[in-house]
Amino acid sequence: MPDESQTPLNAASGLPVAPSLEPALAAVDAPPEYVPVDRRVVVISAIAVLVGIGAALLANVLTRLIGLITNVAYYGRVSTAFAAPSTVRLGAWSILIPLTGAFVVGIMARYGAAAIRGHGIPEVMERVLYARSRIAPRIMFLKPLSAAIAIGTGGPFGAEGPIIATGGALGSIVGQFVRMTADERKTLLAAGAAAGMAATFGSPVSAVLLAVELLLFEYRPRSVIPVALASAVATGVRAAFVGSAPVFSVPALTQPDLETLFAYTLIGALVGVASVGVTRFVYWVEDLYEELPIHWMWWPLVGALVVGVIGYFEPRTLGVGYTNIDAILSGNIVGRALLVLIVLKFLSWAIYLGSGTSGGTLAPLFTIGGGLGAALGSLGILIDPRLGIDAHVAALVGMAAIFAGASHALLASVVFAFETTRQPLGLLPLLAGCSAAYLVSLLMMRSSIMTEKLARRGARIRTEYAVDHLSHVLVRDASSRQVVSLRAADRLGDVRHWLASGAKGSSHQGFPVIDERGELCGVVTRRDLLDAARDDTTTIASLVRRGAVVVYEDNTLREAADHMVRAGVGRLPVVAREAPRVVVGIVSRSDLLSAHEDRLDAAHVPEESLPLAAPWSRRHSVMSRRRTRLRDRS
Repeated sequence: MPDESQTPLNAASGLPVAPSLEPALAAVDAPPEYVPVDRRVVVISAIAVLVGIGAALLANVLTRLIGLITNVAYYGRVSTAFAAPSTVRLGAWSILIPLTGAFVVGIMARYGAAAIRGHGIPEVMERVLYARSRIAPRIMFLKPLSAAIAIGTGGPFGAEGPIIATGGALGSIVGQFVRMTADERKTLLAAGAAAGMAATFGSPVSAVLLAVELLLFEYRPRSVIPVALASAVATGVRAAFVGSAPVFSVPALTQPDLETLFAYTLIGALVGVASVGVTRFVYWVEDLYEELPIHWMWWPLVGALVVGVIGYFEPRTLGVGYTNIDAILSGNIVGRALLVLIVLKFLSWAIYLGSGTSGGTLAPLFTIGGGLGAALGSLGILIDPRLGIDAHVAALVGMAAIFAGASHALLASVVFAFETTRQPLGLLPLLAGCSAAYLVSLLMMRSSIMTEKLARRGARIRTEYAVDHLSHVLVRDASSRQVVSLRAADRLGDVRHWLASGAKGSSHQGFPVIDERGELCGVVTRRDLLDAARDDTTTIASLVRRGAVVVYEDNTLREAADHMVRAGVGRLPVVAREAPRVVVGIVSRSDLLSAHEDRLDAAHVPEESLPLAAPWSRRHSVMSRRRTRLRDRS
């Protein structure tokens, strides 16, 4: 029967020795060694490269399909060249073109797949979070086709959202045909999505960052490497089709001084406020559609009517609008024309997007943000020319800042603006402006334009990525050295009597079992010991049903927690690698929870590390005595 003398208090005190144990049990079951990458990552990377090539080809096909539909609908010609819609040829009849496209998209969504509705990225995020990254194969065909029809008939959307969704669908489908884990399938989905964005804008690095910030929800070598390779190869495929010139042209920029940098930061903050307003307005419009007494299939027709009317008076609001972004950044649209374009593009896009049609958000956001930035920059020049504000830089900051504020993808926004303009002197204003927009947006609204839809469905999406605290803490630093163990030869009746006595250590829920050599045999639980079907004459050794499941003292608590889940146990004996059957401690689930106390203290308990008073002052003496008392008490 266990007692104080038979229970080891530390590694040096030894372990109780039982006479014998028959038969000998299997070797210990310890956590596997951590490896950042293995051969499987090489296989997934190779598949991701193929997915990247496929996504780039799909992006090219979608772009040409949009061009074909635009040319047929607005110009009456058969051509796949990318063209901006124009109402000159058809006049007022051009209002019917968006209505026709909306009708077709509504039919496709109703009878094909309702998942094609929306701007793509939130839908992909939902599949990652709640469907183990599985996307139906028909989405890969219906999503780009519906988007091409909606955009080609004048829809004021970007092609990048549907392309990202299509690339993600391709990666998911490949991951469903090939036997792999859900994490590997998620990696392929993110690789396809990043490849789609990279193939659209020629922005491989920001595409990877966007995948990390919005789709992967992690930063690990085994996921980032395949995504980066897919993004790189997709950019190479794009260069083979359209060249490697930057997507947007901006005149040469100059290095801003401190005052100018402050002005760009303020512009970013104001655009951040606008990004919150844009997000709320879009979802307010969605709520209005919910009140309509008609089936959702017909909602796009309402939005398309607004698009057609606005487009008749301001044709530049129709279609993707990449030429508008380029004109804003280069300073070719200014003054009243700029303000009119911003307001009408925003209304056209928000009202049509809220109807649930198929289209992207990034290009419209870039148009609105770039226009706001250019307008604010021009206003700053009028107020104080000495600030040295460059309207081109202000437009670039506005374009990226509204992306950062609306999507909460800070790093992707900064790098994207650089990659699409190739202006390195714009990086400093971009970093300051986007950070300010990101801060303001988070203060005003928890959800982004990408996650608000999921939040309304009850999901809580936190886009904060930190290294798991348990992976920093070693088992030796969190385990208990007060190990209460049982001898293999003990009789069950004696142990039950000890449990009923309430003696020290008898309230534990699990006990290591030690043989006559002082080595671990396994672990028995309190339920095993109190099982009425067991006779009192039974030995403790006979209750051990599996080999010893242990954790090494130099493992992390994360490895220990994972091992508990795999083994289906609530506690693990702690052993040293050089003596894997000699118990030196025990770690339980409560120890895992207790380890988070340091993390919570570091996050929420203010502390004064250095004295703020002079060493000779009375306040310094009081603080020193207080610290001494606390140290002595601990």
